[in-house]
Amino acid sequence: MIKKRKVVIVGAGNVGASTAFCMINQGICDEIVLIDMNTERAKGETLDMIHSIAFMNRNMEIKLGDYTDCKDADVLVITASAPMGKENDRLVALKSSSKIVTSIVSSAIENGFDGFIVVVSNPVDIMTYVAYKVSALPANQIIGSGTLLDSARLQCHIADCIDVDPKSIHAYVLGEHGDTSFENFDEAIIDHKPLRSYKELDEETLVELETDVRKKGGKIIANKGATFYGVAMCLTQICKAILENKALVMPLSAPMTGEYGIHDLYLGSPAVVTANGISDVIELHLSEDEKKKMAYSAAKMKEVVDGIDL
Repeated sequence: MIKKRKVVIVGAGNVGASTAFCMINQGICDEIVLIDMNTERAKGETLDMIHSIAFMNRNMEIKLGDYTDCKDADVLVITASAPMGKENDRLVALKSSSKIVTSIVSSAIENGFDGFIVVVSNPVDIMTYVAYKVSALPANQIIGSGTLLDSARLQCHIADCIDVDPKSIHAYVLGEHGDTSFENFDEAIIDHKPLRSYKELDEETLVELETDVRKKGGKIIANKGATFYGVAMCLTQICKAILENKALVMPLSAPMTGEYGIHDLYLGSPAVVTANGISDVIELHLSEDEKKKMAYSAAKMKEVVDGIDL
């Protein structure tokens, strides 16, 4: 009998529900389980999505569940986290989110889960580290969404400046998914040419792009109250890479084991995702200026990690 591919999503709010719907649309698994303290909301989302499957030529099961469903799950997706506050500061949510993620991971492990954990809860680099420590699973099985969405936004903005397909742009946002993030403009490539060789992308424009990317999430939240479609696609891509052994390279909250001189931390860097989770963390050859930025981002995240009681 062929084993069913099963994903458990904890958190049936905007991000969790959108992620489930993206997964249904792409048909990346056979079963999706939603878990949420607000069972009425989760039940409603489940029923709504069940009715949509009839139009998609899919043989998928989606249901409301609990942590006993984690026993045979391939992937546990954690979207639940505390609010970021009026200033949209991810670190504001730190203590509350840490308790939430600890509870979720502990409950899953207690029920026999030993698969892959994908984290998007903010602050995501720290919460990915918390999930790693609490689960006691190998580091390659714990993945944070990191700077994947930030990088997609960057690529879209650059594409608008020079009128090319975003997929032709190899530029990343690195480091923390937050205030100490930075763009690797010095190494970025567009259609086999260095980014800095494009006259449209002068220093002033690059500074504007960097600022816009960092503030884009806040702008979306100001307009509609939350961001969820982009991050839902990010989570779907990560899960798809695992379940279909895609060997995709994505900038994620990845385990640092000496890359960039960083140890025992999860931080935004390109990583290869396969059926083994993170099979490789790619250390980019950064310029001296960007090495300093990566070190600064790591130092700030280390300060936060050291202050968490795990």
